Formats: sequence, C-alpha cells, structure tokens
Amino acid sequence: MSHWQFPPDGGHMDSATQIYLQNMTGKQVQERLKNNDVIIIPIGSTEAHGPHAPSGEDTFLVTRMAELVAQKTGCTVAQPVWYGSHPYHHLGMPGTIVVPEETFVAYLRAIIAGLWNSGFRKQILLNGHGQDYAIPFAMHQFGKKYQVPVLLINVNWWFLIKEHIRDKAHGGPFETPFVHADECETSYSMALFPEMINMEDAVDTQGESFMPAGHIDGSGSAYDRPIPFWQHVGASAIEAIATPEGVVGSATLADPEKARGGLNAILNYLEKLVTDIHTTFPPGELPPIEKITQRSPEEIEALLKGPLAEGGKHLYTVAYPP
Repeated sequence: MSHWQFPPDGGHMDSATQIYLQNMTGKQVQERLKNNDVIIIPIGSTEAHGPHAPSGEDTFLVTRMAELVAQKTGCTVAQPVWYGSHPYHHLGMPGTIVVPEETFVAYLRAIIAGLWNSGFRKQILLNGHGQDYAIPFAMHQFGKKYQVPVLLINVNWWFLIKEHIRDKAHGGPFETPFVHADECETSYSMALFPEMINMEDAVDTQGESFMPAGHIDGSGSAYDRPIPFWQHVGASAIEAIATPEGVVGSATLADPEKARGGLNAILNYLEKLVTDIHTTFPPGELPPIEKITQRSPEEIEALLKGPLAEGGKHLYTVAYPP
C-alpha cells in the first residue's frame, strides 16, 4: 500500500508537469505512450455546493485523485469534463449547469474516440458526480459504433469505499449520512483542496424525503438499499425548494481527518487498477482483437496504426460524427 500526502502539493492543470495530456508537447505525448498508454478522464460537474465550497467541487475531487495516481504510476490524465448530467432534483439551482443526457453522452463518446485516435486506448473514466447512469451509456455507444479493440473502465470513487462514507451508526467515520456538499463531501474536499473551502461559511440543512426509510439509498449508495438515488423522480423535494443553500446535510461537521482512511483506500485501489492494466496490457497491447470484434483484421490493423503511419487510417473512417 502506498503512502499518500494530504493535502497534495496543489493542482497541476496549468502546470508543465507531465501529468495532463493537454499540457504536453506532441513529442512528450509520443514518449509517454511508449511507457504507459493508460489515461484517466476525470468527469465532474459544475453545481451549487453551498456558501462554503466551489461549484467545481466534484471536478476537483477527481482531478486531485487522478493527479496523485498519475504521479505514482506514470499514467496520463486528460483535462476534466467540467459540465455534467444531473438528476431531476438538482434542476434549477443557481450555479448548477445541467447538460442534457443525450448531449453529455455524445460528448463523452466523442472524447473517448478522440483519445483512442490519439493512441490512448486504455481509458479509466473517473467520475466525481451523481451521473452514474450516463457514463456507461457513452462507453457502450462507443463500443457499438466503432467496434475496435479498447479497454474502457468507469470508476465512481464512492463505490470503492462504501464503508468509509457511512455514518458512525453504520460503522463509518461520519456523524451524518453522506448526501451533498455536507459533512462527508466537504471532508474529502478539505483533504484534497483545502484552499478552496471556507468553513466559516458552512451551513447545515435537512433534505426532505417523501418515502419511508429503507427504500431509496443516499449518495454513494453507501447503505445498499434497493433503489439508488437516481432511480426515482418525485420521492424527495427538489433542491431549489427544500435546500436552497446548496447543502444537503451538515457541512459544519466536516473534518479532513474523517476522509483520510477513505482517500487512502481510493488511491490505493486506483494505483492497483492502473498497474494491473499496465501489466496485463503493456504499452501498445490490447485485448485480443479476434475475441472482441468481427471487423476484418486488415481494417483493424490500419486503425491501430493510426492516421500518420504508413498504411494507417484514422478512427473516423469507421464512423462520423464521433
């Protein structure tokens, strides 16, 4: 297990440090691909997170995680997806920018295609926002549309650490259940980017559910109840009416120490995932072509060579728009 530093040494999105694809020169990218061709795509959102936290909180959570893992493993990070899809109850909150699902899915599919065409054919889609229902849709659309060798894996960080995001009554470190911009989420943000959190402005609120307890799970599906929070419309009050502060829960109880165990578990798993992908499929190698597509070997070979190699083709000769 690795030792991780919290808070990390700041963000790297505008740095020449060789972490982000978009910050590297063309030559640096080609050298990177020779050594490690795994890329992490942080997928976040822009939404209200209360008076104490930034609207990019979901994005900063996954970018800081991805940066730490890239520093340890040598994989690459793509600049994040800043705007996301949202469940119905978020609709209408100032600061929350809602992208329709069909637009969001098409956008993600195009990002996957562009990275594949650039040589990054092993992609981890690291999600930091409650759009669990949309990301696999984009991945499977890519698979059906192009039918080329690829490895796509979607990770929602909270699914990795259910025991670490529960309240004390259920064996976790928190006084209250994880909901939104609350004790849990703010604690993780304080551990990863404390410079953006103003705890003097933190507030506590109470969401309003209409169903009896035991049916609908909370954020992170931490309690394994039958119905995840995105699989309903109308079972709870919308945020703009019930919790206009942008917080659902007790943000004032946040403490970065409460997130330390969960963050170590997340980062250790992500490090293992990248390492296992890199070991199983070394740079330039992919799942066996003959077992994952029925396109002709000649067509696949040309696509794998890429558009600039002799006899190669770009991915969009298969399908456009992406």
